[in-house]
Amino acid sequence: MEARTRIIAFIPARYESSRFPGKPVADILGKPMIVRVYERALLSPLLDEVYVATDSPEVMKAVHLYGGKVIGTSGDRASGTDRIAEAASAIGTSPDSVVVNIQGDQPLFEPSMVDEVVTPLLEDPSIPMSTLIYRILRDEERTHPNAVKTVFDKDGFALYFSRATIPYSRLRDENPSYYKHHGIYAYRNDFLQKFSRMPVSSLEALEGLEQLRALENGYRVKIIVTDKDSIEVDTPEDLQRVREMYGKIV
Repeated sequence: MEARTRIIAFIPARYESSRFPGKPVADILGKPMIVRVYERALLSPLLDEVYVATDSPEVMKAVHLYGGKVIGTSGDRASGTDRIAEAASAIGTSPDSVVVNIQGDQPLFEPSMVDEVVTPLLEDPSIPMSTLIYRILRDEERTHPNAVKTVFDKDGFALYFSRATIPYSRLRDENPSYYKHHGIYAYRNDFLQKFSRMPVSSLEALEGLEQLRALENGYRVKIIVTDKDSIEVDTPEDLQRVREMYGKIV
């Protein structure tokens, strides 16, 4: 019998943030946000293990307080992907394992999204990484730089990610569909380790989007259109919105 591929999730967390310092430990109905994300991840039956990856003593303490698993990482990581690559290496993750990157500021993400993002890698061994996108419904997200837009080819592979509004419509009577990047990724661990050794690319630095490093180096990123939205907490106002919504589901 063929051995089942191990699937391990890491939640990268950085305490310092120019837009929202201390965001990972912000309170959501009595628990830190990073713990709420961790608890949501545990609801996915597909995951063999779940870890938080952080360089922050405050985040480590918060996760340990609620019995979670946490891996300490260095503080000079360029992106969340680089941070989880270090964490995956630290626990001896095998090259053929699938590593899932779950964003630490999306405490309402649906656990079934893990299945959606992992499935392409389990079905097609040629795909190095995958990620989810969602059709934008809220007008403000079409232009807001915090909502990363995505365009993709006919086979479902990303062409570009941008904080700008893409595609641009030159005809006023056209109303194209816009897609928001959710930020949850799945990688083959051998590719993840290779990715983390690549230098930060020019477009990645310009846009502040780590996935552009893969595209600039000629790797394909499989995208999956999900019907599930997930609020990203970037500001105190976002946090209040999440608190109100969280109270309705727990």
